[in-house]
Amino acid sequence: MKLSLKDMRDYLNEKVVQYNRPDFIPFDPISIPHSFSKKEDIEISAFLAATISWGNRKSIVTNANRIMDLMDRAPYDFILNHKTADLRSMNSFVHRTFNGEDLAGFVKCMRHLYSEFGGLEQVFFEGFEKGEADVAISFFREKFFEGKHAARTEKHVSNPLAGSSSKRLNMYLRWMVRNDQAGVDFGIWKKISPSKLSLPLDVHTGNVGRTLGLLSRTQNDWKAVAEIDQALRTLDPKDPVKYDFALFGIGVSGELN
Repeated sequence: MKLSLKDMRDYLNEKVVQYNRPDFIPFDPISIPHSFSKKEDIEISAFLAATISWGNRKSIVTNANRIMDLMDRAPYDFILNHKTADLRSMNSFVHRTFNGEDLAGFVKCMRHLYSEFGGLEQVFFEGFEKGEADVAISFFREKFFEGKHAARTEKHVSNPLAGSSSKRLNMYLRWMVRNDQAGVDFGIWKKISPSKLSLPLDVHTGNVGRTLGLLSRTQNDWKAVAEIDQALRTLDPKDPVKYDFALFGIGVSGELN
């Protein structure tokens, strides 16, 4: 499908309006942070929901809600003030390969971030000060795992410098940084510009990107993210990842099949 730059921009902008709507929130992992109002509760619950966002969406939402229940529906307070005994209740948790040991490790690593570095936003901000999204995510990963954790838990935070597309972390950054005025993404992180964000590349966004000629690379890895980022920034350099809504929505609807 070949379109001029103007026609491509017009088409995808129309699809952003169509799909960037709050009516899908109750069925999406983003519903978890939308149940909170405090900044720290939003960013922590969003990070945990994004971390387990693979597989069946209903299962993701159910298990993310279970994590919030295990944290007494007060994730920030739990992160800061939990005792060792509090973590034992997490032993039975499991979402695919993310288990109770991983969850307890994430809790301890997040306490380290908030006590030593000022929290999730500050660490990502410092990462973006050093480079593009791949550098920022890798910097975050390094600082995150300075906290106590099992070696097995490291597989649950992707590393774009090792080639990962880091789909879930890019989605998380979209949630926190973009202020879309539509009530979906939160825009509560003011230190990071939306222009620096990268596309949460998955099967849907990748396939639609290839059909539209925005992406030629066949693998969904970080090189593909960098390629499609460049294309999307020509369409909107200030807010390129708004097109995540368009590409994902087109893919799920099957309208280009």
